[in-house]
Formats: sequence, structure tokens, C-alpha cells
Amino acid sequence: MTITETGGPALARAAAWMRAGRSGMFLLALLVGVGAGLGAVVFRYLVYFFTWLATGHDEFGQAGRVDSSHLPWLGLGFFVVIPAIGGLLYGPLIYRYAREARGHGVPEVMVAVADNGGRIRWQVAVVKSLASALCIGSGGSVGREGPIVQIGSALASTVGQWVKLPENRLRIMVACGAAGGISATFNAPITGVFFGVEIILREFAADALFTVMLSAMIADAVAIPFLGDKPFLSGFPAGITLGSPRNYLLVAVLAVIAALTGLAFKNVLYKIEDWCDALWKGRPEWARPAVLGLAFGLLLLALPQMYGVGYPVMFKATAGDYAIWFLIVLAFGKILATSVTMGIGGSGGIFAPSLFIGVTMGMAYGDIADHLFGAGAGQPALYAVVAMGAVFTAAARAPLTSLASVVEMTGDFSLTLPVMLAVAIATTVSRSLSYGTIYTTKLLRRGTDIDQAAPWRAVADLKITDVMHPFRPALPVPPAAKAAQPAGRDTGGGQPDGTALPGLVAERHDIQTLFSSESLGPALRQLAVYGRDGLPVVSADERQLEGWVTSEGVLRALAHRVAGTAEEAADAQAAADGEPDDAQAMLEHPSVPLPGYYIAEITITGNSPADGRKLGDVSWPHASTPVLVLRGGSLRQPHPDTILAPGDRVSLLIPAAHDTESPDAEPRNAELPG
Repeated sequence: MTITETGGPALARAAAWMRAGRSGMFLLALLVGVGAGLGAVVFRYLVYFFTWLATGHDEFGQAGRVDSSHLPWLGLGFFVVIPAIGGLLYGPLIYRYAREARGHGVPEVMVAVADNGGRIRWQVAVVKSLASALCIGSGGSVGREGPIVQIGSALASTVGQWVKLPENRLRIMVACGAAGGISATFNAPITGVFFGVEIILREFAADALFTVMLSAMIADAVAIPFLGDKPFLSGFPAGITLGSPRNYLLVAVLAVIAALTGLAFKNVLYKIEDWCDALWKGRPEWARPAVLGLAFGLLLLALPQMYGVGYPVMFKATAGDYAIWFLIVLAFGKILATSVTMGIGGSGGIFAPSLFIGVTMGMAYGDIADHLFGAGAGQPALYAVVAMGAVFTAAARAPLTSLASVVEMTGDFSLTLPVMLAVAIATTVSRSLSYGTIYTTKLLRRGTDIDQAAPWRAVADLKITDVMHPFRPALPVPPAAKAAQPAGRDTGGGQPDGTALPGLVAERHDIQTLFSSESLGPALRQLAVYGRDGLPVVSADERQLEGWVTSEGVLRALAHRVAGTAEEAADAQAAADGEPDDAQAMLEHPSVPLPGYYIAEITITGNSPADGRKLGDVSWPHASTPVLVLRGGSLRQPHPDTILAPGDRVSLLIPAAHDTESPDAEPRNAELPG
């Protein structure tokens, strides 16, 4: 439901202002930032609450194999039973209300931006909050960032859809929600900006960048009074230094190892998910987390440090509290634990597990380097921090986000150079050995390749106004409440002013609308669904009809904008062709028709007064406008010099009756004079 459907004229004008220009976008970005910041705070405390409810502690697992304070009678059986109990709660919740809340969430946001115009259901924010908090609180070895990205994005999408934002701006709003969530969760606004732009929006544009920055900043400012203003990973040792420049060689070797580890994490995650799918095939999905949760519980019993997100374990690792062999066990244990959590149907992120894997593996590498080369190799914690960024880079292939996250979350900007080197090497290795990332592979397995879809988005900066046939002057749009809405088929056509139509009315129907501020994407989908006549373009305030868009106009604009190959043209056409299911859904739930107008398609016959005359010389009904000429199966622009012939069909945009005494009056039937 949109703001124009739930509010009065004042809200409708406010929505039109927010759709029309940058000022409205900045206000929406501010509101989204506030919502994402509060959402991050609420979600953090939900995780703490469910963890405390199960264990008696805000965070659990770092102390090893100890009993739950609230369920001491279970003994060590607590580790086996509690994941199943959690699954019994969040499994039906996800299955019943929002199945897209299963898993790590970020791929669903990415595909919503790439293929669905930024539209996400509002239920996702609520279900994801509860399901992920239950999953983590009951031992799920996943992170908080995936859920808060999906929560913030769903909130932003809901706000954008409420005010009827065009798709190009709705996508930016979704990126704002994701950035705000990351910023508030980790007290890392720069990381939030890069995450929103590099991973979610997947393009850098000045307007989008500034808007995302605003949301990230506001979200962090909202969260700081609740979560504190210290660097998120302030538990790491302070004053870490590289030592000798020769140690860059050690960093480079570590980057390769970390890249291979990140790719292994991705492959193991989806392989275990396949095994779980095969094992559970044909059984009720709502019960999957509860039943298979027992297997995950056995893993927790063997390695309780895998319980929950695991930040305290990371801090103990960098403090040197674990032996080298156990650090390696923790690294591979986290890969297995996170993969099993996802495989059984859990809900949570993979960012924190990537950091955990990098820290433990990097710390082991640093300890080995210290044993081999002595103090000259630098502090082992340095390599833990470097590997943290490299593992996530290899898995997600987001070098800017990785660099910013490591430096900003540790608060140590002296680490910039070694982390930059590691991230660059890890990116190169990842690209060489793998096509999909840990996020996009989930979509590739469904048959969706958002990387291949990227070339057609080169025309995303085209607006409706660039492809439309303008009306000069613009036509007025009467208030919807006073406009008659005739629709359907008719055999003839007369007008309220008494003017006879110069031909037979073959068809008459209502018209769907586009906004002049929209991008080209909606026009492509709407034209594919609603037929050949074209679509009217209304101003942001819905008071003026500014022009008409046809398929021919769109193709001409694309031809001028893109001087590409045949393959590129095919990609663009494939992007424009809507999925059959999407088209059917649009037909079943059409948008609000243009008030005060209807389309009449007139067939010119041999005895028509329009036969043999120029289009511009025909006496069309008062205030009507030709928008399309169909001749021999070919669509033509309504040029005034077009000479009409028998068989031609002219689509007329005609004002509906404005007689207030009879607002629903139908036009009189009238045939051409013999």
C-alpha cells in the first residue's frame, strides 16, 4: 500500500516532492538511516536476550565446555539439545511468514536490487530479526551482519514503496538501508558505505554515494548512544606494527593462503547445503532446523567455541591464549560450523565467520612466522588482522569493503598498507580461481547471474523523459475522484462535445502510468505487459501529462545511447523481457490507471473522412491527442504529415467526460457517415 492510498492530499503532495528531486531523496535517506540504526540496536539486544535466555550469558562459548546457567540439569547435553529447540522455533517462523529470511540474507537483497527494482516485502524485517536472533542465541555459528543488512534493506524498501519511489531511486534506498545497518552494527560508517555501494548497489554514482553516506552516518549516530563509540574490535592488541618492510613478503604469502581459505569456505558451505538438501528431500522444511539441529549440536559439543558469533573467542585468539594447533582447529571448525548452520536451514550472516576464520588462521600463521624468524617477523596479531580482511575479500570479492572494515573496526589506521596488499592479492587469486562469490553463488545456483546482467545497466541513467514523445503543452490530469473511467470494447465513438470520431472504435481501455522521474527499467517492463499502445508519462505531482512512451521510442533512445555489439543488444533485450510470472502478476494486480483519460483505437475505413488526409489535418475530438499509428503491423510515431489510409489504426488519448452531473456518462455510439 502506498502513501497516496493511505493518506490525504497533503501526504500525496509530500510523496510527490520526495519523488521529484534530490532534497526528497536526502530526507528519505535520513529517515532510512534512523530506522536502520534503531533496527541494528534492537537486533543486537534481541541476540543478547535469546543468548541469555538459553545460557545465562550475553555471549557464550569462549569458556569452553561449561553448563548453561539457566539449564544446568541438562549438563553437557545442553550443547546438543539447544540448537534443536531453537530450530523448532525459528523454522516454522521462516517457513510460514518469509522464506527469504532463511540463510545469510545478503543474496536476497542483491537480487532484489538487480532484478526486482529494489522491492522487498516488509515482513522480511520482522521475521529476519526474530529468526536470526533465535538462531544465534541457540548456538547458530553465524554472524549478525547478514540479518541487519536484510532488516535495514527491507525497512528502506518498505518506505520507498510507500511513497512510490521510481525503481532507480528505490534501489538506492535499499543500499542506504544496508549501509546503515552495517554502519550501526559495527560502528563503521565507511565500511557501511562501501558495503552498500560495492556489494548491494554494485555501481558507483555520485548521487547514490552521497545518499548512502548520509544514511550510514545517521545510522551510526543513532546507534552510538546505545552501543558505544569505541572501535568494534577494540579487544584486539593495540599498537600492532609491521616491523621491517621485508615482512611484506610474509604478508603476500599469507594473502594467498587466506584467499584459498576463503574460497574453501565458500565451497564447503554450498557442498554441505547440498548434502543437507539431499538428506532432507521430501520432508517438511519447517522441521528441518529442529531435526538436523541435533547434528549441529554434536559439533558444538565437540567444539563449544563455535557457539554463536564468536567475537570473544577471536579476542582470546589475538591475545595469544590458544596454541597453534588449536587455532587451526578453530579456523576449520568455524568453516564447518557455519556451513552446517546454513545447511540445516539457519538464519545469519557470513561476514563475522569470515573474520573469525581469518583471525584464527592468521594468528596461527603469525605464531609460526615468529617461531621461524623471531621478533623480526612482527607481532602475530598483525597477521591475524591481515588475514581477516583477505579471507572475506576472497569469499565476497569486495576489496574496498574488506579494507575499510579491517582498518575501521580495529581503529588502527597504521595497518592500511599491509591490509591493502593482502586484499589486492586475495582479490586476484579469487578472480582467477572462482567465478561466483559466497553471495552470488547462491543466486547462480538458482539460475540468476547478476554479474552477467550488469552490462545492460549501462543505460540505467536514461530517464523516461529521454525516451518519450513530449506533449507541448502538457495536458492536465483531473482529480481521480471526479474523472470518469470508461473501459472495455465499443463499436463506435462519439464525444461529450458532440464530435464524431472519424472511424470505428476497435478497442477502448484504461491506461497505466509512468512518472517522468523514473528510469528506463519500469518502461520496459510496463510496455512488455500492457501492450503496444505505449504508456503516458505524468509529472511527479501527478497533475500534468507530459508525454507518451512507445517501444519504438525506447529502442531509438537505446540505439543512440549504446553503440554495442549484437551480443550486447541481445543482453539488453533479455533484460527488458520480463519473466512470464512477473508479467502475470502485474496483470493480476495492475497499477492505478491514469485518471481522466482513456485510449480509443480507431480503424480508418474507405468511407472515413480521415481517409487520404494528413494526420494533423483530421478533425479529431476536442482535446484528444493521437499517440500511435498502426499500419500493416508496424507501429509509427503520430507525425502530423502521416497520410492515413484504409486499414490504419490510430490510438487516440481522449479526456473522459467531465460533466459533474453525470460523471460516469459513457460516450455516445457513432459510426462514420455513409
